[in-house]
Amino acid sequence: MTEYGRGRGPEPWHPEDPLYGDQGWTGHQTQQGQVPYGDGSRPDYPQEPQYQQQYPEQQYAPQHPQGQPHPQYQQPQQQYQQYSQAPQYTEQQPAYAPQQEYAQNQPQQPVYDSQGWDTGQGQYVAAAAQTDAYGGVDPYAQQPVSGYPGETPDLYTTADAYPPPQPPGRRHLEPEPAEDWQDADPAADDDRAPGDDGDDGAGGGRRSGRSKGGKGGKPKQRSGAACLIASLVIVGVLGGGGYYGYTFLKDKFGAAEDFAGTGTGEIVDVEIPKGAGLGQMGRILKEAGVVASAQAFVDVAKALPSDKAIQAGVYPLRKKMSAAAAIEVMSDPSKLNVITVTEGMRNARVYEAIDKKLGKPDGTTKDIALREAKNLGLPAWAGNDPKLMDPLEGFLYPTRYDLSKDSTPESLLKEMVKNANEKYAELGIEGKAKELGLENPLQVVTVASLVNAEGKNHDDFRKMSEVVYNRLKKTNDVTNQRLEFDSTYNYIKGKSDINFSLKEARALEHPYNTHNVQGLPPGPIGNPGADALTATLTPDRGGWMFFVSVDGEKTTFTQTYAEHQKLAAEFQERQKQKNGG
Repeated sequence: MTEYGRGRGPEPWHPEDPLYGDQGWTGHQTQQGQVPYGDGSRPDYPQEPQYQQQYPEQQYAPQHPQGQPHPQYQQPQQQYQQYSQAPQYTEQQPAYAPQQEYAQNQPQQPVYDSQGWDTGQGQYVAAAAQTDAYGGVDPYAQQPVSGYPGETPDLYTTADAYPPPQPPGRRHLEPEPAEDWQDADPAADDDRAPGDDGDDGAGGGRRSGRSKGGKGGKPKQRSGAACLIASLVIVGVLGGGGYYGYTFLKDKFGAAEDFAGTGTGEIVDVEIPKGAGLGQMGRILKEAGVVASAQAFVDVAKALPSDKAIQAGVYPLRKKMSAAAAIEVMSDPSKLNVITVTEGMRNARVYEAIDKKLGKPDGTTKDIALREAKNLGLPAWAGNDPKLMDPLEGFLYPTRYDLSKDSTPESLLKEMVKNANEKYAELGIEGKAKELGLENPLQVVTVASLVNAEGKNHDDFRKMSEVVYNRLKKTNDVTNQRLEFDSTYNYIKGKSDINFSLKEARALEHPYNTHNVQGLPPGPIGNPGADALTATLTPDRGGWMFFVSVDGEKTTFTQTYAEHQKLAAEFQERQKQKNGG
């Protein structure tokens, strides 16, 4: 094999090279990266065989006190010298100088092993060559056997060495070997001698620079507690899944859970919203503690006839009621915890209903209404006429009002007035009053209250409003602008009788008695509904002046007084027969 020499150009090595093995160098002069010559020059030596410095036997030979080798090492040296007498190549350094310069200017070539892949050692060879002018030439001179000063450490064969480089196809991080915790013996870890780091030592088959405890350096402590916790978690998961599975199957295929009886003594208010289905109702009742399950409620409610459908509203129910008992209460509208103001209802009846529902003494709500009328939200045009029997009359809008434990007379009255104001603003009665020949919006509400009290349906309402407007005309010479509505007389008396003495009615002087006074009463005589209000704003315009209900069911309207007198006589005759006269 040929290598590059230490001359100015590449040439084959031969024993007669004066630089092949420096005379007098024992291997102790060259440390890593040090040049054996102080001035950096290379002395010319005659071509003599120089093999005694290049072999381990010469380097290992102990020196004689006078600096000569021990006699017992002379024979090997002579053998090497005989070997050096063989024909060798002569030094031709000048001929290779250009080639050496070319080699120095070329990029570092990779070093390949016997398998043909880059070992990655080229960078180390290049660094050594730059440091030592004679490095990288003779493997025997630059790589002495370890164990003596001046050696180059072997980075791959010592006990603490890095592993040798792998081929490119296998250069990847290998995962840490997983430790089988089942094979770990806690007792063995505790019985180790002080200073034992867990390594097996030489021949133990395991060598590691880390302790078993991971990053913290502490050995992992695995005991029965971990197994117990894991077991409890598994049992909990399985138990919970089994419970929910059982509950699902029971709800799906088993009989729905239900209470028995009419419930305990505790009463709760349950509100059913508008548009709620049976399922939603059942869930609301279950959350309130009324029924045991929503399904039991649904099963019973499905059997209800259509005329007993459960209405939205607030129901006072007891806790732990059977589904049947709860539905019995909820299917009865009278059991609703609500107050329903019907169309045309007078305030006096509304006050009585509030006192009854809230458990207040009779007259409580009426006193509050008369005393706090100005603080309940009435509009400015409601008026302050002292002749008004009740300032709130006509402003307790007809609809249903759900009650709760927080409901009070004041809160209910304010809610009713608020609803009336919103409806009146929606219809625009302020702007239409003058169009109808009325003085103010309050008179619009008053006409609507009269129409609602005398009529029976929407068609009647429109004809009835036409009667009112025609009788209020100044050209009315039949009734002389008197309305002569029996409803006004009944309002004064607080009654709803249709049989009373006309003579007595005409003799009663009262602002609200339309048999006695001209024009409209000071205020409404009830709370008109939406139908009566719209009919008041859009009268029939048929020229009707009179009306009478002969059979008490159907109202007949006429334009002349003669027609009216004929129908009135028929009505009187029927009344006598009814009363046995």
